[in-house]
Amino acid sequence: MSEATGGRRERRKAQTRAEVRETAQRLFAERGFDAVTIADVAAAADVAVQTVFNHFETKEALFFDGRTPWVEGVAAAVAARPAGTGPLSALCSYLETDLSALLEQEARPENRSYLEALASSASLQARERTLVEQAGELVAGALVGAIAPGDPAPSPAVQVVSRLAADLFLITGRVLVLDHRRRVLDGAPAQHRRPVTPADALTVLEDGVRELARRLDVPVD
Repeated sequence: MSEATGGRRERRKAQTRAEVRETAQRLFAERGFDAVTIADVAAAADVAVQTVFNHFETKEALFFDGRTPWVEGVAAAVAARPAGTGPLSALCSYLETDLSALLEQEARPENRSYLEALASSASLQARERTLVEQAGELVAGALVGAIAPGDPAPSPAVQVVSRLAADLFLITGRVLVLDHRRRVLDGAPAQHRRPVTPADALTVLEDGVRELARRLDVPVD
């Protein structure tokens, strides 16, 4: 296969994937997640059912596709942090900005159907928890690499601090998001939707993790 032919094929695959995703997410918004089947998506996108499964392993994966850049983005922010920025500072900075943007985005009226689908579907909630766990594993790995660069056998202290920091920060972010979603769906006034800001919560966590790292002699900056 020539390079040009391979490039065209990859572009067609990417275009098909994007069209299937857009069609599915439109149907989810119109009918509700549970009321839409993969067969419905395939018919509306004018592709075979197997074509949908070639791109998305489950309906839940199709629902979230393109909506969760944070799964890899948090770890990437730690790994690609500017020179002179500690890994913990990079983690806090990214999460604060990302969470604030996410809360604002999910509060928009056009995203209400997305929040309603998440609130009513146990399978979507389970999938989102899995995505948070995946992000945590990636962040922990990025922190280990940043704290002990090039070390093939990082100390248990480094691994504990890295895993604990990753899990605490991501779980805190999820709690803030879930509380904000509940307030939006309940119709709480905008000024009462975010009683605790991401910056407030993350600052408390950052101080705690830094103290633990200091006690374990783990250099997080």
